[in-house]
Amino acid sequence: MVTLTIDGQKVEVPEGSTILQAAKVVGIDIPTLCHHPDQDVKAVCRVCVVEVEGSRTFQAACAFPVSNGMVVRTNTPAVREARKVVVELMLADHPEDCLKCERNLNCELQKVAERLGVRSVRFPRMSRGLPKDTSNPSIVRDPNKCIVCRRCVYTCQQVQGTGVLFPAHRGHEAFVAPTFEKGLGEVSCVLCGQCIHACPVGAITEKDDTEQVWEAIADSGKHVVVQTAPATRVALGEELGMPAGSIATGKMVAALRRLGFDKVFDTDFTADLTIMEEGTELIERLTKGGALPMLTSCSPGWIKYIEHFYPALLPHLSTCKSPQQMFGALAKTYYPEKQGLNPADIYSVSIMPCTAKKYEAARPEMNSSGYRDVDVVLTVRELGRMIREAGIDFSTLAEEEYDLPLGISTGAAVIFGATGGVMEAALRTAYELVTKKTLPSLDFESVRGLEGIKEAEVDLDGTKVRVAVAHGLSNAKKLIDQIAEGKSPYHFIEIMCCPGGCIGGGGQPIPTTNEVRAKRVKAIYDVDKNMPVRKSHENPVIDTLYKEFLGHPLGHKSHELLHTHYTPRSRY
Repeated sequence: MVTLTIDGQKVEVPEGSTILQAAKVVGIDIPTLCHHPDQDVKAVCRVCVVEVEGSRTFQAACAFPVSNGMVVRTNTPAVREARKVVVELMLADHPEDCLKCERNLNCELQKVAERLGVRSVRFPRMSRGLPKDTSNPSIVRDPNKCIVCRRCVYTCQQVQGTGVLFPAHRGHEAFVAPTFEKGLGEVSCVLCGQCIHACPVGAITEKDDTEQVWEAIADSGKHVVVQTAPATRVALGEELGMPAGSIATGKMVAALRRLGFDKVFDTDFTADLTIMEEGTELIERLTKGGALPMLTSCSPGWIKYIEHFYPALLPHLSTCKSPQQMFGALAKTYYPEKQGLNPADIYSVSIMPCTAKKYEAARPEMNSSGYRDVDVVLTVRELGRMIREAGIDFSTLAEEEYDLPLGISTGAAVIFGATGGVMEAALRTAYELVTKKTLPSLDFESVRGLEGIKEAEVDLDGTKVRVAVAHGLSNAKKLIDQIAEGKSPYHFIEIMCCPGGCIGGGGQPIPTTNEVRAKRVKAIYDVDKNMPVRKSHENPVIDTLYKEFLGHPLGHKSHELLHTHYTPRSRY
């Protein structure tokens, strides 16, 4: 332990702690911008400078290690002035369009400027005049707003391992950009949106599609249906002022009805359907042959990653569409047939925790219904904006239920929202379908949690099935390299592109940190625990769907509507 003095207060902290960490112990909050609780120290913004007795220059509190007897001052006139100058220099070449920015009122630069009392900028305006990058359907990049904190670079390089973003140029000209300053749609970006969570300002945001949805709702000739992903129920409340990890399923359904959607359905329904198709596919590969290990296919960022970086391994992917796309196909085939509607009049919207879902819905092969299966994808943040714009007081809404028939689901579907959830749901069903026995316990604890890679072994009536789970693409790479080298010991691998799985998706509320992810994961499993049915194969509506429409898992109609193919892509 090390003892030091900060602003006259003695504090004892572990050796190796930084001044920033020590200050928090005594309730002193030093402002930061480039610092992120889940990232390595960068110390590039200098907003956190402090005075250290005996040092002739200011020191960055986020990086400077403590030592015995150290005396630190965080609030002297010189420190306050230095911080103001740093922020004013950033504001001098930052666009003055806060009222039009998607990060308005949730911008770290804005908050730091307000906190430091910056009311004017003493430096000349230096507009960069750079074009926005709108080259893909998911993410918009505005280099004019970049403050070069490098948080997005760390996420892209270290967390996701895609290596798309880099600092470019120097001084006033500096900003972060893809290689050769190409658009994100021209490089091997997987559109996961984790850079959006990392960015403290509005330099990277999701593409806003809310206006298209407003227009569809206002069109009396359209029958507008909406589906909500498993992870949205533990995140939308957070976006609208509730504590992290709040379960807001019923309020979300009520809010969507008040926005004007004709039917409110649950993507959990097709998560159960995914388990039926994917579980059957796994059993078929185990018994009749096929590429093993089989890899899950419901994370579109992960799909784009393997298409770019490991195209030779595409046969290992399950051919199942994601639950979003399965739902889209049924919403324009089975649903209109049951309701006597013209599928051409149906407008299908999905609420997702994910920015890559926008890209997935726009893939040219996602039209097996004869129409574009999903017309528009909104993130949780976009839905939050629509609810606020409509003047709906979310906190006072009475809870409501999903519409039938595509609103019935199980606990197995809910846990799709957390890393390990798809695997656990698949094991619950595969075990009982193969062994014809009831599982003694539904909780596969070994595949739960935020550890990067998890593994388990399941005995299916004498057949030992080894499974693994990875979340975050840097972790996924370790498992995929094993397959490429012919050394993988597994039969089935779940991969989620985003850290924590869908609860940490790029379209979730900001901030999304590991602490917040853990609260959302707990909420997901709480929902599962309280569901009356917790196994996908026991969903009565899924049974009816097969009897009335699909026939059986992996049947001709299922293959036509619920399965897909993949596209090898260049790494460059």
